[in-house]
Amino acid sequence: MNRKLPISALCLVMLAGCAADQRPAGFAASLPPPPAAAPVQANGAIFNASTGYAPLHFGQRAHRVGDLVTVVLMEKTTTSKSADSTQARDGSIALRPPTVGPFAFNPNVLNSGGSSSFNGGGDASQTSSLRGDLTVTIAEVRPNGTALVKGEKVMQFSQGEEWVQLAGIIRLADIDQDNRVASQRVADAQITYAGKGAVQRASREGWLSRFFNTVTPF
Repeated sequence: MNRKLPISALCLVMLAGCAADQRPAGFAASLPPPPAAAPVQANGAIFNASTGYAPLHFGQRAHRVGDLVTVVLMEKTTTSKSADSTQARDGSIALRPPTVGPFAFNPNVLNSGGSSSFNGGGDASQTSSLRGDLTVTIAEVRPNGTALVKGEKVMQFSQGEEWVQLAGIIRLADIDQDNRVASQRVADAQITYAGKGAVQRASREGWLSRFFNTVTPF
């Protein structure tokens, strides 16, 4: 039983390394097939209901399922944390027993004292940024004027593959006349920028090192 545990942990580490190179699914918009074109009925009027129309307040802005919206990625996050702790404690006990007579004691035997101190500190900081444009598809339009958008961009290089994925909720009113919206206005945003290939493998810790870091008690 004890021998099977390290082997199982080794297999889990190897499988986790393989799974890290897989591109997550579910970001490409799954849209229903477009309906068949209905025959146009000529009634002699300027407006024909069979050809469809867009409300005047929308113009050419995206507002329907299947329309394209360009999300301007302007993400930047900076986090920092600092902690300091100092503790000190001193204590002493002194007794004065009789030093003469039949119950004489050595005063040094009954004196005690102690002290302790602790100093600790820690600092952590992280900065990340993402700039660019990503065109996504409106996957769902909701009655309250919001829409669910999804999209991804996959780039193939000679040394591997990189992808950018985005999913979130936008307000149709935030879409400008060029069908663009800032990433800061995307609610419940899920933004992924990752890749796989030779460069990513070279920058990742080896599976044997990850195995020993998993099982080591130190």
